[in-house]
Amino acid sequence: MDDRVAQPLIATPDGEAELTVVLRLSWEDVAALGQEAGRLAAGMQRPVTLDEAASHRLRSRPAGSHARSAPAAAMPAAAAAPAVGGPPVSAVSSLSRSPGEQARQAIEKINGAQGA
Repeated sequence: MDDRVAQPLIATPDGEAELTVVLRLSWEDVAALGQEAGRLAAGMQRPVTLDEAASHRLRSRPAGSHARSAPAAAMPAAAAAPAVGGPPVSAVSSLSRSPGEQARQAIEKINGAQGA
């Protein structure tokens, strides 16, 4: 059974819209979002959530850059979508490591970015 309930699109007082999404990301993408959050936090002088980092990342992309051509849309999502802020990630590379190894490397990337 799926307990997820579709939330409506909410209009905010500042004229924008708010909606809730669920994303399945590779550990590399999670690490990249963590790095983005670290950069934003340093610039804003306050903690930044991964939600804020993802929203900022989407807003900073040129309009229409999210659209894909027909051949790219037919590719598996893991192979077609580049890592946030990084080069494209091969679907094979993520399969060659265990989930635990992927998590460990993602945490090392996040911790390494915060220490720099």
